[in-house]
Amino acid sequence: MVGIVEENAVLGDGVFRLSGISQEFLYYFQSIFGERIWRMVIKQVSLETVCGVTSKLPDTQLPEVAFAGKSNVGKSSLINALMNRKSLARTSSQPGKTQTINFYNVNAALYFVDLPGYGYAKANEAVKAQWGKMVERYLHKSGQLKQVFLLVDIRHAPSENDRIMYDWITDSGYQPVIIATKLDKIKRSQLQGQLKQIRSVLGMKGDDIIIPFSSETKQGRDEIYELLDAVLEEKI
Repeated sequence: MVGIVEENAVLGDGVFRLSGISQEFLYYFQSIFGERIWRMVIKQVSLETVCGVTSKLPDTQLPEVAFAGKSNVGKSSLINALMNRKSLARTSSQPGKTQTINFYNVNAALYFVDLPGYGYAKANEAVKAQWGKMVERYLHKSGQLKQVFLLVDIRHAPSENDRIMYDWITDSGYQPVIIATKLDKIKRSQLQGQLKQIRSVLGMKGDDIIIPFSSETKQGRDEIYELLDAVLEEKI
């Protein structure tokens, strides 16, 4: 399908904006110069729907990508970095307090779905059960979910809750992409060892993807954009 797009083409150290040209030309341009042309140029984002425990999930007509992770793993920081916004996705002042599923409309092209954080030790069992039911209901009933990103803290071995969430996602028929957050908090020499530990503890398969990410330096963001591009390309 031919589409008129506005995207960034990265050439060496420079970034050039291409607009008003066909998708076919962009793919031809990429094949000639061997550079990645990003579809994920963020032009418009909004928090469109907030679902509570008893809310009906929205019947969206756009692809969805979901973000899951324990409280304080840096989920809001990642989502804000991907949306090029400072604080659209807000971190609760009290960890574990947020109990909603938030749908962010991105470029009227897809949704970022922010799932409730889990694993807050002070939350009572009833609240923890509600979180689990909300996430499980979304994973099983969303008709547009294309990809799930599971965030873990790169500094530590995944927790039991992380392992449970990983299993929930895979049991629901999805192959999660692991985002190892807080990359800037470890030494470069520690990186491979920490990634190996995450793979081992979660029981990741050989072809499972893990992306180290820093909300401070934005390292890893381009790799995530590539995956989001792939989601959009399936729609064309």
